[in-house]
Amino acid sequence: MLALALTACGSAEPSATGGSSSGAQTAIAQGALAKPTKATLILDFVPNAVHAGIYRALAAGYYRRENIDLQVVQPTSTQETLKLIDAEKAQFGLADGSDVAGLIDEGGDAQAVMALVQRPLGGLIALASEHLTSPASLAGKTVGITGVPSDLAVLDTELRHAGVSPSRVHVVTVGFNGSQALLAGRIAAFTGFIPDEGVTLEASGHPITAFALDENGGPAYPGLVAFTTRRLIATNPRLVRDFVAATKAGYEDTLRDPARSLGDLLSLNPSLPRRLTAASLAVYEPLFTGKAVVRSAGSVIGAGGGVPFGTLQSPNVAAMSAWMLRSRLIHAPISPERYGTNRFLAPG
Repeated sequence: MLALALTACGSAEPSATGGSSSGAQTAIAQGALAKPTKATLILDFVPNAVHAGIYRALAAGYYRRENIDLQVVQPTSTQETLKLIDAEKAQFGLADGSDVAGLIDEGGDAQAVMALVQRPLGGLIALASEHLTSPASLAGKTVGITGVPSDLAVLDTELRHAGVSPSRVHVVTVGFNGSQALLAGRIAAFTGFIPDEGVTLEASGHPITAFALDENGGPAYPGLVAFTTRRLIATNPRLVRDFVAATKAGYEDTLRDPARSLGDLLSLNPSLPRRLTAASLAVYEPLFTGKAVVRSAGSVIGAGGGVPFGTLQSPNVAAMSAWMLRSRLIHAPISPERYGTNRFLAPG
């Protein structure tokens, strides 16, 4: 088994900040597992604002009320999360929705059980001082990518949607140093995660212009999903149901009271910078339910609409599959039914 870095344990007891919100206790306490059950959740990355609902559920004792002793660990890479879940070395994982689709395409047994984020998190990020008005403004300029195949798919999709041939843009591989390359003036833009790298740049005094994938020709697929295997769903559906219930309760608390969840996240991860994490959480909030977002100078100023937290939307999954197929990221279409299930999401 690959080595994992332990980041937090699900044994956190409710504290002064851990009181449950309206109905959350009773909603998840009924029909809990008959005996304490150990389970492992592998994050997609280091703990950050997008995980606020998970740490809220830990602090509030929601997993324990479901008789789940949850260990939360961070991976060394996205591929590690995918491989460990598929090999049943851990019960649950978080990953970009397209990464789970890629695992399924390779013959993996993965299946998504809830969406944590309703829209893709990636896109093109540039400094506002570059005065880009659309991805078309990148013609003749240099763009940095990490080297992950999906980066080129994002870049090509946004350029073609803007009426520009990808051949008119010079592409360089910068790894995960896009922000540094941008600030050094070596690139005009880079493919990155807007609520993370984009917010970090803004918070450090560098206003940005961001072009989100789903606003520039790409699908509005779930940017982060919780997934397990079909084998676990078949053999222990109650564990899956109770994990989903506790996680959903944590994120619903976060939507009602983000400041409290921020406090729980920071309490269990004291090395996180408060100001930056709070700014990132504010950008994630509308993405948790897929609300339409109004932006000004890179900041969220309004939102409306959305779906109940956790919902895997079949049309969006189908659109993701079609986009990945066109972009040669998968070899065959993946149906929404194969990709994921909403059966464990209780109404409410």
